[in-house]
Amino acid sequence: MIGGLFQPMHLFIILIVLLLVMGPSKLPQLGASLGKALRELRRSLDNPEQPADQGDVKK
Repeated sequence: MIGGLFQPMHLFIILIVLLLVMGPSKLPQLGASLGKALRELRRSLDNPEQPADQGDVKK
């Protein structure tokens, strides 16, 4: 059921909606933030024993 969710046409429609909502100037920032979040997720899944990065935590 979910296998057909990410077809190229669906992704194209999502991209067009994001472009209309966010505007062309914010789209690169959105992509960079999404890429960074995915990298952090993959890193945490690969090394579950390592503690989270404490550099971003405010005291």
